[in-house]
Amino acid sequence: MRRFNFLFWPVLSGILVAVLLLQFFPNLLATNTDAIDFREANRPLGGASALGPVSYADAVEVASPAVVNIYTQTVVKQKVHPLFNDPFFRNFFDADSIPQQERIQSSLGSGVIMSPQGYIVTNNHVITGADSIVVALKDGREAIAEVIGTDPETDLAVLKISMSNLPSIALSQSDDSRVGDVVLAIGNPFGVGQTVTMGIISATGRHSLGINTYEDFIQTDAAINPGNSGGALIDAYGNLIGINTAIFSKSGGSQGIGFAIPSNLTRQVMLDLTKHGRVIRGWLGIEIQELTPSLAESFGLEKMQGLIIAGVFRDGPAHLAGLQPGDVMLSINDRPIMNGRKSMTEIARYRPNQSIQVKVLRQGEELSFSATIGERPRTEN
Repeated sequence: MRRFNFLFWPVLSGILVAVLLLQFFPNLLATNTDAIDFREANRPLGGASALGPVSYADAVEVASPAVVNIYTQTVVKQKVHPLFNDPFFRNFFDADSIPQQERIQSSLGSGVIMSPQGYIVTNNHVITGADSIVVALKDGREAIAEVIGTDPETDLAVLKISMSNLPSIALSQSDDSRVGDVVLAIGNPFGVGQTVTMGIISATGRHSLGINTYEDFIQTDAAINPGNSGGALIDAYGNLIGINTAIFSKSGGSQGIGFAIPSNLTRQVMLDLTKHGRVIRGWLGIEIQELTPSLAESFGLEKMQGLIIAGVFRDGPAHLAGLQPGDVMLSINDRPIMNGRKSMTEIARYRPNQSIQVKVLRQGEELSFSATIGERPRTEN
C-alpha cells in the first residue's frame, strides 16, 4: 500500500487541475462547431443538356436570311419665304414660277419576314410617313413593299413584298422566355449592314415605360442601336422571340437596356392586321386612376391593390354592367389588379363579346359584376 502512496497526491492534483480548467474553460475539449460548411459544386444545373453551344453561328445561319433591311424615302416640303405667301406679292409672280423647295428624307431600319408569302413585320415608326419603302434581303434582292396595316399603339407594322423563294423565321413562344436566356439581336445598325449582337434576357413583362400605349416588353442587354428597330431578337436556336423596338439611352447609343416586342404579341397583331386591317382589342369603357397610399387608406384598403374608376363611358361595357365612377376595381376574373397599365393591357387581350367577372369595392362593400367586353375604338394614326 505504501508504494502507491507516492502516486496518490500527483494524480489527485492532476484531477483537481483538470476540474478547474474545465470550470473556467468549458469549451476546451469541445469540438469545433463553428467550422464553415461549403457546398461543393456538382455537375451543372440540368446536366449536360443545359450547356449552351460554344458558337451561335448555326442560330444566326437559320434566322439571318429572314431579317431584312428597310430603306424609306419621304418627300419633305420646305418652307418658302413668307413673302411668297402674301397675296400682294404673289400677283407679281406666275404661280408656276414660285419656287417649290422639296427634299428627300431617307431613313433606315430592319424587318423580319414572317411567312413565305412575303409578309414582313417591322416597327411602325420605321415606315411612318414614308412615300416609298424598299426592302433589301440578305441575298441581295430588293423589292418595293406595300403597307398592309399599322398599329401605332404597339409600334408594329406589316408590309408585303412579292417575291419567290422567300426565307421566313420560326416563331418561339415568347411566354416561355426566362430571365437569363441567351438572345441575339439581328438588324442593320447605322446602315453598316446586317449585324448580330449577343446578350441575355434582362427582364420580361416590362411596362409603364411611356413608349407605347400597350407595353409588354422583353428587356435585353444585347446591343441595339439606331437601324436595329424592327429587327429580330432570337433565341440560341434561331427562333424569333421578339421584335427589337427601343433603347433606353442618354447618349443615343446602346447602354445595355433594349426592349423588344414579344413574338406572341407580334403574331396576334400581324394576324389582325392581315385579316381585318386593324387590331381588334377588348374594351371595358372606363377611365382609371392609380391608387396612392393615402387613397388606399381612405377606401379602407389594407394593400395597394386595385384601380379607381374615375369615369365610365355612357353605354359602354362597364356602364351596361353596372360599374360606377368611384368604384375601386379589385380583380378581373379573380386575378388581383396590381398595376393600371398592365391591367388595361390584359383587358385589351380579351376578344369582343367575351364575358369577364369584375370585383369592385363600393362604399366599403365588395360587389361582383359580369361585363361583356366590347371592341376598343380605333385611334387615329
